[in-house]
Amino acid sequence: MMIEDAELRELYKTTTKERLQKLEAGLIHLEKHPNDQTKLEEFLREAHTLKGDSRMLGISDVETLTHQLEDSLAAVKRGETALTAQMCDRLYQGLDAINKLVHEAVTGEAANVNTFLVLAQLMGADANPAFTEITPVNTSDDLLFDELTASVSQIVDETVKIDSASEEPIVTVSVDNHHIDTIRVEPEKLDTLLTQAGELSVTKLRLTQRMSEIEDILNFWEEWSKDTLANRLVFHQIEQHPDNEELKRVQHFQESTATRIEHLGVLINQLKSAAYEDTTRLDTVAERLESGIQNLRLLPLSNIFSLFPRMVRDLAKQQGKEINFVVEGGDTKVDKRILEEIKDPLLHILRNAIDHGIETPQERERLGKTRTATLQLLGYQVGNNILIEVKDDGRGLNLDSIKNTAMRRGICSEDELTNMTTEQIQSLIFAPGFSTRTEVTEISGRGVGLDVVRANVERLKGSISVESNPGLGCKFCLQLNTTLATTHVLIVEVNNTPYALPVEFVQKILLVSLQEIFAIEGSQTINFEGQPVSVVWLADLLELPATAPNSTKTLHSQSKTIPCIILKIGNDCLGIVVDSLLDRLNIVLKPPSKLLVGVRNISGSTLLSNGEVCIVLNARDLLESVQLKAGSGTLTKVEQVQTKHKLLLVEDSIIIRTQMKRLLESSGYEVIVAVDGLEGFNKLRAGNFDAVVSDVEMPNLNGLQLTAKIRQYQEYRELPILLVTTLASDEDRRKGAQAGANAYLTKGDFDQKILLDTLKRLI
Repeated sequence: MMIEDAELRELYKTTTKERLQKLEAGLIHLEKHPNDQTKLEEFLREAHTLKGDSRMLGISDVETLTHQLEDSLAAVKRGETALTAQMCDRLYQGLDAINKLVHEAVTGEAANVNTFLVLAQLMGADANPAFTEITPVNTSDDLLFDELTASVSQIVDETVKIDSASEEPIVTVSVDNHHIDTIRVEPEKLDTLLTQAGELSVTKLRLTQRMSEIEDILNFWEEWSKDTLANRLVFHQIEQHPDNEELKRVQHFQESTATRIEHLGVLINQLKSAAYEDTTRLDTVAERLESGIQNLRLLPLSNIFSLFPRMVRDLAKQQGKEINFVVEGGDTKVDKRILEEIKDPLLHILRNAIDHGIETPQERERLGKTRTATLQLLGYQVGNNILIEVKDDGRGLNLDSIKNTAMRRGICSEDELTNMTTEQIQSLIFAPGFSTRTEVTEISGRGVGLDVVRANVERLKGSISVESNPGLGCKFCLQLNTTLATTHVLIVEVNNTPYALPVEFVQKILLVSLQEIFAIEGSQTINFEGQPVSVVWLADLLELPATAPNSTKTLHSQSKTIPCIILKIGNDCLGIVVDSLLDRLNIVLKPPSKLLVGVRNISGSTLLSNGEVCIVLNARDLLESVQLKAGSGTLTKVEQVQTKHKLLLVEDSIIIRTQMKRLLESSGYEVIVAVDGLEGFNKLRAGNFDAVVSDVEMPNLNGLQLTAKIRQYQEYRELPILLVTTLASDEDRRKGAQAGANAYLTKGDFDQKILLDTLKRLI
């Protein structure tokens, strides 16, 4: 049955979800502390409220099951029965059934719950009753039964060890998809934001007034200019026929001019002070408003931490393990999107820890450990970052098995492993393709799908690292930003182009001389805090073409010191050499367009204050790019193209135009841009080009019209024309071909390799 009233349905959905989470958390607590009367009272109150809400809305099945939950724990409160593990199992099953029935009530999807059976289980009935048929005793049947029993005993005694065929633990426990649909906001926070917004409006009006004052100053200046023009003739006459009267006029004009200049200076200084005050106030209000809005999206980690105790409890019981699950830092707040997307990585790590990292009680006793293992989930804030740790006191990582696996899978050679630190070897478990079914047994399951876990964390602009002591345990640490709305970046310049590096990965900024850079096994290196750190020129890493005489290395060879940014990603460090450091900003990160999705080293873009597009670099990709190129000893600089093909790029979107220009230039083409079809045609007529790459939907002259116009000229009949557009229907493609385009690529499924291959083929 689905609730008909939409408003009541949404309200019931929100409140019941929170209430069921509290009931489950309360039951987990009561299972460990059955004599906690305060928590028992809270549980009964929540159950009673849920029962009343369901009765009012006519959800009778939820009302019935909740009533039985209430009765069961009321009996515990009265001392009539004990809260045993078996009783807790029945109560958990009841909560699961109620969850499904609530989902049916708010979505209309059938819950497929047998309410009578669940009710019977809650009341203590056997879920699988055995029915025995009474038959007469038969001696021959007894003999046959004895023989069969003996045969079965022989079969049972023959045990065969079967390796798991699954990389994941085979369990029935699961955590449902946790999507946060609603954010509850305290009225006081909204009032504060409204007040700030009101102040912002007032400040805007004051700035409007300042514009009026500037207009008055301009009028004053124009009047003065007219007087100056009228007196130019006087100066000429003084030179021709000087007399006392004319000298007096000149003297009066000079005095008047001096007075006006002084007055103008006063006005300008007053305006400057007032404008500065208003701008400062506007900045303050805007920052408060931005901070307030961002804080509205912050939710406590307990929203997802509360999902795991039940899962840990059930999985430990199924595995026959004793685990003390400790959760701390649930009040630490993080962005709503991070909260939703971090659930799966944490779930994966916790499941692996229980299934493979933590030993059985018997094994722990043989090792001299306590029977009960400790599994910790911790969350805390450090600066602008949130750290989440998952720690256990189980087996830990087996370094020898990791090395063997890495060599067998072709991830690292034996020589490379010899030069690695312990931390670097442990980090290999995050390498794509590291784990297979065989390696699950060899390294206790660590690494099963951890490449996916790392990818999910990095998508949230975070990082993950691992520490392990064999036989003592393992710790995974996830570092995340508190918010995804904005990010702090360091703006650097390379080849006269700005780039942004996320500050959270910047450990230190150095000024080093070329003499401090030395070679180790062919790789450029500096000494940083007593450790060798690889150094690479960002221009080389991004494969930017050299532009003499202002190329990066030319400039650096002429200077005494060069800026070197030390990036730290997990346990790895890398030095990045740039031309100059420009600024440190708090930016709004725009995700990469479809043109750049999957392009290495790029995580997005932003607009600078001057309107210029700035690419935000991906620190993890930069590190991996260096590691990939390290096999050849040093980074190979892109050779300057001797004869560049010249392209005309016609695109009205500044972001797409900038991105495509950089893509084409980095591939060795010389690119001239135009903002619409008309400008593109004029530039085509004024120069010589090897191909035209154009958008379709543009002002003045669209791409189809431009193509048709170009084909009207005999000298352009063989000129390659590529149309790149969002229009993807067969009819649009037909129109492009009729206009004379050689190729038609859609931005929706744009692949830069296809564009470059097509250009190479046509040119």
